[in-house]
This record gives sequence, structure tokens and C-alpha cells, in this order.
Amino acid sequence: MQATITDIDPFDLPEWLGTGDVVWRADEGLQTGHLVRGRLTADPAGRQDGQDGQDSGSSQEIVCDLLAVDEAYPAPVVDDATRLRVHQAWRHGQVVIGEHGSRLVLAVPGTRFGPELVLDALGRLARAVGARAERYAALLRLG
Repeated sequence: MQATITDIDPFDLPEWLGTGDVVWRADEGLQTGHLVRGRLTADPAGRQDGQDGQDSGSSQEIVCDLLAVDEAYPAPVVDDATRLRVHQAWRHGQVVIGEHGSRLVLAVPGTRFGPELVLDALGRLARAVGARAERYAALLRLG
């Protein structure tokens, strides 16, 4: 079954994605295929607000999966129009940010994920929300 991606405006995402240090943590290894589940969290160790890493009580975590749209076997991951849109955005230095089901997804060209593609996608997300790429980090899982 093909994934349906509903676009999300980066300005509708939580503000902390553009103002603080953010870590994307994989829930599973990159070798799981074209969909890697994960989550974005505010990094309390990198806080710049003078709170010395103390928890403010608010939850600063959202699910965020990575979806490689070019996988075609046994069935295409997305329809042709979505695939084209993802490739066009990527060519222009952007990433498609959307919702698949109830989960945030970053859609990228390709069939599988490696560390470089993960970092590139996160850098493009950072740019989309007005953050510097060096404020983003990735925690990958082996296997």
C-alpha cells in the first residue's frame, strides 16, 4: 500500500525545533529499509536559556520518521506525483515535511538510509525551521 503524505508547513512545527539543540533518535536500525522510525527531542544539555538543563515540565519530543520514497518492490512506497515532489524539493536543497498517519515524516529520495542521508535530511529540516544545522544531532542504532 502506498504511503499518503500530507504536507506540513515548517512554521506549524513546535518552536523549540528552531531555537535550541535538537537530537533525532532512531527507534530502530537504519538497515530496516525505506522507513526508519525515530523521534526529535530537545537536547537539555545544549540549552541556551540559562536553565542549566533543568526540565521545564513541558514535553519536548515528537515522533519523526524518515521515509525513502524510491523503494518500488514489492510495491511503490508513494505515488508518482509524491515521488516527483520529493525529488524536486531535494534538488532545491529542501526536504518534504509531512504527516503519514499521525506521525511526522521527512520524505527523501532513495531506497535506504545511510548516515550521510540521515544527516542531510536533518540539516534540511533545520534550515526549514530557521535553525542552524550544527544545532541538530543524530543518534543512530546499529543493525
